[in-house]
Amino acid sequence: MKYSLFTVSVPEMTPEQALKKMKEYGYDGVDWRVTDLPTDPGTVKEAPSYWKNNYCTVDIAAIDEKAQELKALSDRYGIKVNALATYLNCADSEARIESCMTAAVKMGCNRIRVNSLPYHKGQNYLETFEQAAAGFKKVEVLARKHGVKADFEMHMGTITPSASAAYRLACLFDPRYIGVIYDTGNVIYEGFEEYQMAFEILGPYLDLVHIKNACWVKKNVDGNEKYVPDWAPFTDGYADFERCFQALKAVGYDGYVTFEDFSSAESSEQKLKTDIDCIRRIVDAVERQEEGAHD
Repeated sequence: MKYSLFTVSVPEMTPEQALKKMKEYGYDGVDWRVTDLPTDPGTVKEAPSYWKNNYCTVDIAAIDEKAQELKALSDRYGIKVNALATYLNCADSEARIESCMTAAVKMGCNRIRVNSLPYHKGQNYLETFEQAAAGFKKVEVLARKHGVKADFEMHMGTITPSASAAYRLACLFDPRYIGVIYDTGNVIYEGFEEYQMAFEILGPYLDLVHIKNACWVKKNVDGNEKYVPDWAPFTDGYADFERCFQALKAVGYDGYVTFEDFSSAESSEQKLKTDIDCIRRIVDAVERQEEGAHD
């Protein structure tokens, strides 16, 4: 198993600061957050945050020209560029998608994230599905051209929140060029299926695993108390990481797992260390169980 970090998780760190800490704590790869940088003066003055003023973000408008610089920086710390994690979806500009693919090639990276489409109650799911399928036909052509893979994430609020739904879309395409990202936190929000069954459903389309945690909590919503999902620390959520890694072992997955942690109990640097320590202990225990079963 190899460990990577999605840089959305360390919003107050610069790319070099993040790489230095990743090297210190034993990460193997990095998934760069790639999107438009904020230009609004008010946002730029805000404290760093995950999805707004995030310092560990690469400007998508300059991704191709910054590719060599980012590769050199990653190489300096012995960290492989595992993915370019964009916020593009399959209906977005082909030129923007292709610029990320050419940048990935320059970085020695073989995957970028291109998501499926959101589900809107005002539009029939089947119509949205057909739009996504048409979009990914174009994405697949670009991926084949550049020799990279475009992965879409299992994400709540989209037409691919579960393994079953993701497979229904992915299976239309060549798994060499279109893949799926399984996310242990997102499926707590929406789309959970038994881990091993989910991985078996995805089969060759399972290309990357995101690791984070979530739980359901009671909150006041529009004046009413309701249970709603929220992010949680790795050690205090609903994700069963032991069962997850047992299932990954069972299906023969030995690729990257990418860490995301949106909980607030610890600082970003503390989470960098405690999260990887937590998952290593679990993976080591799963390995020992496997060895004991064959003694």
